[in-house]
Amino acid sequence: MKSLRLLFPLLALVSFLSAAHASMVITQWYHGTWNCNIDGRSAQMVWQVVDDSRTTCNGDICSTTSGVKTVGWFSDSGSAWVRLDINSSSNRHLAIRYLGNEPDNWLLNYDAAAVTASGWTTWRGNRYPLSCWNRRR
Repeated sequence: MKSLRLLFPLLALVSFLSAAHASMVITQWYHGTWNCNIDGRSAQMVWQVVDDSRTTCNGDICSTTSGVKTVGWFSDSGSAWVRLDINSSSNRHLAIRYLGNEPDNWLLNYDAAAVTASGWTTWRGNRYPLSCWNRRR
């Protein structure tokens, strides 16, 4: 019985130490709030790391996994915020999936020296210029 009383606090500690938290993730160049210009109009883009824990159950037995994910939003000229997903990223580019009414693929290329990113959006098959600068720097 005494060993069980020692085991439960130890399991809780191991669980706490192994859990992933958004605050523990290494920041990527695109994280944060960006001012943007989309085809001559002002816009904003935000990328944040959020907790992404999931619980699955099989009958009475449940397990929870800890995780994090990056989520993004875009607002064109003060309009409603629309979700963005990442198709791929590196230290020089960000391939974005715009998830509005007409989902499209976008691309930004990062210039670390200027802390800016430029590329394009698409809408109804046409490309439009997109440039952004990070507000935290």
